[in-house]
Amino acid sequence: MTILHQKTPNPISSSLIEKCRQCARLAEFLDTVRIQYPAYHAKPVSAFGDFLSAKLLIIGLAPGMHGANRTGRPFTGDFAGILLYQTLYKFGLASHAVSVSVEDDLRLFKCRITNAVKCLPPANKPQPSEIRQCNAYLATEIADFIAHGGQGILALGNVAHQAGLMALGLKKKSFAFMHGALYHLPNGLRLYDSYHCSRYNTQTKRLTQEMFEQIIARICADLTL
Repeated sequence: MTILHQKTPNPISSSLIEKCRQCARLAEFLDTVRIQYPAYHAKPVSAFGDFLSAKLLIIGLAPGMHGANRTGRPFTGDFAGILLYQTLYKFGLASHAVSVSVEDDLRLFKCRITNAVKCLPPANKPQPSEIRQCNAYLATEIADFIAHGGQGILALGNVAHQAGLMALGLKKKSFAFMHGALYHLPNGLRLYDSYHCSRYNTQTKRLTQEMFEQIIARICADLTL
């Protein structure tokens, strides 16, 4: 399967990320997944979106088994991406309300999406050592984001929140995760927190469409998106 990312420069090439096997547990798990699902991407998943003029960087947890791990694009092809992409479309940050596959013509405007961990973890739970190991990729992405005028980070869940702080070299205890929180970071970035738009969170109403839209609306107003 050919991965057709948005045609703008990515600070870390997709081929480099896809070859990563630094976390033995994750690499071995993906080997077994490729055998079980030979048509799946089943490799580390790189970022997607606007790499030249993004003002917003959205950080998720990790690829989902039948979502990004299948399609090769963050939050694409599974339940978690439904609320995310339809909300980005509603606020003019995406060309379509649905992200189906890397072969569609979806484009993001002034935002990009990545994950704290690039590989599918067993049971959707990366180990702390794997989050730390993968953090170098996230740090590079955030540095590039800042260099190109990035202004705000949206962390979807506590793992993404802590990974973003780690990548920036900031102490977690100074910035506690809380849905709806906004932190003005020392480097000038704004850090926004939201519950992850997972099936569990949306079906239990821990995160509603209205709650998530309020977060994105605030970001758009603050960053003039």
